[in-house]
Amino acid sequence: MLNNKSILITGGTGSFGQLYVKTILENYSPSRLIILSRDELKQYEMQQTFNDPCMRYFIGDVRDAERLMQAFQDVDYVIHAAALKQVPAAEYNPMECIKTNINGAENVIKAAIANNVKKVIALSTDKAASPINLYGATKLASDKLFVAANNMVGKADTRFAVVRYGNVVGSRGSVVPFFQSLIAKGEKTLPITHPEMTRFWITLQGGVDFVLKNFARMQGGEIFVPKIPSIRITDLAEAYGPGLDHTVVGIRPGEKLHEIMCPGDDSHHTIEFDDHFVITPSIIFFDKDMDYSQNVIGERGTFVPMGFEYHSGNNPEFLSVEQIRLVGEGKA
Repeated sequence: MLNNKSILITGGTGSFGQLYVKTILENYSPSRLIILSRDELKQYEMQQTFNDPCMRYFIGDVRDAERLMQAFQDVDYVIHAAALKQVPAAEYNPMECIKTNINGAENVIKAAIANNVKKVIALSTDKAASPINLYGATKLASDKLFVAANNMVGKADTRFAVVRYGNVVGSRGSVVPFFQSLIAKGEKTLPITHPEMTRFWITLQGGVDFVLKNFARMQGGEIFVPKIPSIRITDLAEAYGPGLDHTVVGIRPGEKLHEIMCPGDDSHHTIEFDDHFVITPSIIFFDKDMDYSQNVIGERGTFVPMGFEYHSGNNPEFLSVEQIRLVGEGKA
């Protein structure tokens, strides 16, 4: 599907973008693979590893609509990964988060339509479901924009979808590198926010593979949610610092005790497949008649019961301490 295609990743120097590029180069032969991001140093460092002839590095910000119009020329597929993601930072810098996550989403949509991009997948987060923090609220707004964009294209072929998943094992700014840095310094206690806190847990490779699969699955308008395990924060601390004491430091501004990926209020729009859920559009696409219970590659799903909620605290699958350790070591 991606052979001889031009692919662009916004925010491509991040953890996701780097592994996505590695995966694409190992499995496909794109004509161009474009990294668009703001940080020239990160691009320079990434070029030392990824310098295939198809690679292109563009300095640009999703806030800059004109730059996106230029960058999206002759592009077939876009992965929109650029975002301001830190929950406390968004609480203290709300307008900056809005400019990137909402206004930036609008710019991506307009540039994709204007340049006849075939497919766009925007990365979302579990925090966009029933949000209580600004980051989650901006990503919910972004999700709504990308779903509604399928109505804006008219008879054009551009299609938009969203991928929503939970915490990524070891991604930059996440708790695992923080724990590891404390342990390396010889700390004897690890700070945890709340002893009952749970999170969805996905490997970075799992996230990359899920996005790739959904380019094949998508019709346009879907929010794709993978079925992934949950972890308890106390088990995570034990996995990385066995035997260390824990200090409860309290829930940070904008944090939840548990995360949700499919809210109960969306249950009448939610279809369950073997390894994922699809939240279908709540709006009607006037010129499109789509049966989301069967996707493009022939997988079939059924609507969940009314009131169903995919919740990290009552998820049927939890990782044990040993499983968390093995996942972190890349052995599971």
